[in-house]
Amino acid sequence: QVQLVESGGGLVQAGGSLRLSCTASGRTFSRNAMAWFRQAPGKEREFVAAISWKVSTYYADSVNGRFTISRDNAKNTVYLQLNGLKPEDTAVYYCAADDSILTIPGRATFEYDYWGQGTQVTVSS
Repeated sequence: QVQLVESGGGLVQAGGSLRLSCTASGRTFSRNAMAWFRQAPGKEREFVAAISWKVSTYYADSVNGRFTISRDNAKNTVYLQLNGLKPEDTAVYYCAADDSILTIPGRATFEYDYWGQGTQVTVSS
């Protein structure tokens, strides 16, 4: 059974940093696109960042330059470094994995087959 487990969320002041982790079990994802999405209360889940099997990275305009996605295939883990946090970054952050291999990462939720349970990030002003 495939599982994605996120960790690293928490409460931080504006301007602060957090590092989110997502560890997969049940299969390896070294040839798969991985991504982070987030969902704020009352809003739809939105794309944050993605990383391809070739380690190409993609970001939403709202986080580009502040967030960094990376992966460690040996640990079957993807990371999201969040710097310069703003109150509008407050959301539940979800890790996602594409079941297809060797693809260019998408920005839509339907393009991902596996999801974690989410980790809360709260940024106070």
